[in-house]
Amino acid sequence: MDVFEETREFYRNYQGEKKIVGRSVCGREIFAMRAGTSEGPLGISQAAIHGREFVTAYLSLEFLRRGVKRGSVWVIPLSNPDGALLSEIGLSSLPENQREKLLALCGGKADLPRWKANADGVDLNVNFDAGWGTGKKNVFAPAGENYVGEFPFSAPESRALKEFTEAVRPDFTVSWHTKGEELYWRFRQPLFRALRDKRLAKILGRAICCPLRESRGSAGGYKDWCVEALKIPAFTVEIGGDGLSHPIGKEHLPELANRYGDALAVLSEAVKAKRKR
Repeated sequence: MDVFEETREFYRNYQGEKKIVGRSVCGREIFAMRAGTSEGPLGISQAAIHGREFVTAYLSLEFLRRGVKRGSVWVIPLSNPDGALLSEIGLSSLPENQREKLLALCGGKADLPRWKANADGVDLNVNFDAGWGTGKKNVFAPAGENYVGEFPFSAPESRALKEFTEAVRPDFTVSWHTKGEELYWRFRQPLFRALRDKRLAKILGRAICCPLRESRGSAGGYKDWCVEALKIPAFTVEIGGDGLSHPIGKEHLPELANRYGDALAVLSEAVKAKRKR
């Protein structure tokens, strides 16, 4: 099974609360499943917003298997299903009308293992309304990465994340990317919120053995929008060592699960503990 089929099969068999939060450019479902209980803090964990980072979708299924003991987390394993399949399978994963469009865009290549964008060539993680279009690496025409889109939330996948996040009003979010083994937590917060967010980032960073980083010159991401628009702690975790090549294969999942598998439970517990003070 490919990554979308495996995610869909997991969703069908999942016994907890679940919903389809939107659809991709090619009509594929974007699945969300809730781990934990209704009491306590609520989080969102989203993964594979970049196509070539689809190993994070498999890690997300591991989060759901392990569960969350305090509070709950909505897990969205595959935020960019079309992009993930473009990286995993290539252009043959797309409908013919979409295939012809992208074939011209990528110079006639059928194999696109390093593809990050969606099926329209929009990089979803620069399509959010948080410093949109001001990132150092942004481009302004469809491409395999860094294209900001015509306007914020122009892509159906980023709109789906926005609308779902606004609907559930989470206390925190985590975005899973590859690679580099780093944790990003900052986006223009005022001092009092930066201190709050950094305390939680340190707890998460210790649990997953990742140093904290600030990504200056980056904007328009889901984490950035959560911090700026919703004023909540939001984190981006880059998993997998720099020595690995994109895309990181499923064969690395056991080591990744061993290192990161309890991250959501740790963070949810930390948010709950902070509330009690």
